[in-house]
Amino acid sequence: MPELPDITVYVEALTKRVVGEPIERILLKSPFLLRSVDPPIAAAEGRVVRGVRRLGKRLVLDLGQDYFLVIHLMIAGRLKWLARGAKAGPIGLAVFQFPGGALVLTEAGTKRRASLHLVHGGAALAALDRGGLEVLDIDLAAFTARLRSESHTLKRALTDPRLFSGIGNAYSDEALHAARLSPLTLTGRLSDDEISRLYRACRETLVSWTDRLRREAADGFPGKMTAFKEGMAVHGRFRLPCPVCGSPIQRIRYAENETNYCARCQTGGRLLADRALSRLLKGDWPRSLDEIE
Repeated sequence: MPELPDITVYVEALTKRVVGEPIERILLKSPFLLRSVDPPIAAAEGRVVRGVRRLGKRLVLDLGQDYFLVIHLMIAGRLKWLARGAKAGPIGLAVFQFPGGALVLTEAGTKRRASLHLVHGGAALAALDRGGLEVLDIDLAAFTARLRSESHTLKRALTDPRLFSGIGNAYSDEALHAARLSPLTLTGRLSDDEISRLYRACRETLVSWTDRLRREAADGFPGKMTAFKEGMAVHGRFRLPCPVCGSPIQRIRYAENETNYCARCQTGGRLLADRALSRLLKGDWPRSLDEIE
């Protein structure tokens, strides 16, 4: 799922291409994409884009007069910019035609989770905001208060859009590794020093990856917005060596997500139980990294 760094770079690329330009036509290829009916999507056609911004993990196109086009890419949604007249391809769910080209929303796989809303009024837009704090805009005190406001594992807390905005599966793994903290530690058990480490790690992870993606995109439109990125320390690197200590990266899988971590750097060598495998292996489930090395 595109997260804060990815969405930020999309915003910057779109700002250069569509601000000041009218949406000439919107072509919807999937009936499951559009999640609003009032105002009708046709009301966006002909309107000039006044600005582009991020709302959590959503992209917002400000169409003026309190009209907002809101795109949520979810897990497999991605954006492409095509020259005028180019084909959108079989996985294009929507095409937004502009004088200088077309913005195409694609979604891999068969599950249609990406969404498109056209809303009117600030209240309607605010209703799509999950309320999470922007880690890059708050101080340590605000971060601490929000982290301790509910009892969750660190992984869940960082990825809960009601608590923090724009952090998902990938960058939470990276931040937790940088902070040397277990993803399953409960928020209420963290010391002040550990929270301070996590605060700095979250900010540094988001800033550094935004800068990296910005450099990779250069003046072009961002491509290869994958969840597993070359250069990540732990996310998507199951069984590969940790860049810090060389131990194999471990993984916990649940539903359609996974948590990646280094047992040596983050859990004192202890292996965290994978629900499915630990139930299957029972007493044979290894308890520490030393048992499998």
